[in-house]
Amino acid sequence: MLEALVGEPALALDTESDSLYRYFYKVCLVQVSIASTDYLVDPLRLPDISGLNDLLADPSIEKVFHAAENDVVVLKRDFGFSFAHIFDTMVAARILGLPRVSLAALLEENFAVKLDKRAQLTDWGRRPLTAEQLSYARLDTHYLMPLRDLLADQLQARRRWREASEAFVALPDLVPVDRPWDPEGFWRNREARSLGPQELAVLRELYLWRDGQARALDLPAFKVVDDRVLIQLSRNQPRELRYLGLSPWQARRFGAQVLEAIARGRTAVPPTFPARSHNDGHRPDPAAVECYDRLRAWRTERAAERGVASDVVLTNEVLMAVARAAPASIEELADLGVLGAFKLEEYGEELVRAMKA
Repeated sequence: MLEALVGEPALALDTESDSLYRYFYKVCLVQVSIASTDYLVDPLRLPDISGLNDLLADPSIEKVFHAAENDVVVLKRDFGFSFAHIFDTMVAARILGLPRVSLAALLEENFAVKLDKRAQLTDWGRRPLTAEQLSYARLDTHYLMPLRDLLADQLQARRRWREASEAFVALPDLVPVDRPWDPEGFWRNREARSLGPQELAVLRELYLWRDGQARALDLPAFKVVDDRVLIQLSRNQPRELRYLGLSPWQARRFGAQVLEAIARGRTAVPPTFPARSHNDGHRPDPAAVECYDRLRAWRTERAAERGVASDVVLTNEVLMAVARAAPASIEELADLGVLGAFKLEEYGEELVRAMKA
């Protein structure tokens, strides 16, 4: 494969991981397509795939992904790869304001190809891979190059190529972020705030127990006990195995431990909701919040005019940075360094006016 890829101007790429089946998930397959051939690279069988790095890091070779962010991050994390010159078909589709931007939708609309999305949910860490998995994986990259050409033509025709290019430039610099496990993560459960104080204490104990089990078994947390069941257990606080509402396998494996966690929660000090934090550790002042709200209102109108999602215009992070700095001119806005040349030209004057409104 590496010999065949030498001299190719572009590569289409994708990955498959076992995140639905493992706590410590990994890249299980790397798909690489060129015009003449589709390759499936199995890093679980090959001891070394580092030969790909020179191609991925070569700025003269365009790398075509759909939704590149996750693929770039996991390939960097697992193999230490570097990247240059990326075209992202999902980013392009969003900038164009296409109504459906998933790969399955774009392939069906443009090539009359239907992806069997059921394969996406299978365990990519098991071997051997099935014929259905192999077919799905191949199709994930087989049409990416012609899709890239179609979208590039539309970007050029609608004068959005510079905007897309600015977005693509940031993709190779994405870095894996080792987010430490958060013992307060139970607050992210949508139903948590509907619980009473002692019910929250039970939820916290169950959440802590579940994470320990998931790590020990190398399973995603939801495969141990899902969030919905944690909320039910926190509300009902059963004292006997038969009332836990777990599956037979869960009851046999975890029943006694769940009852112990519930008992600990009944007598534990209830948790308090964590204070909000911001990226710089400080809450914005009222003037910045007011300015931010004006900028968001402007962005909503601007996105509606273009027919795109609001974050395609500018992200919340950019709006907050602008609101905090409150630049009084285009020059001061440019000095912030949060807008690329295209977006500064496209939106700069409007942003300055919106802040003064």
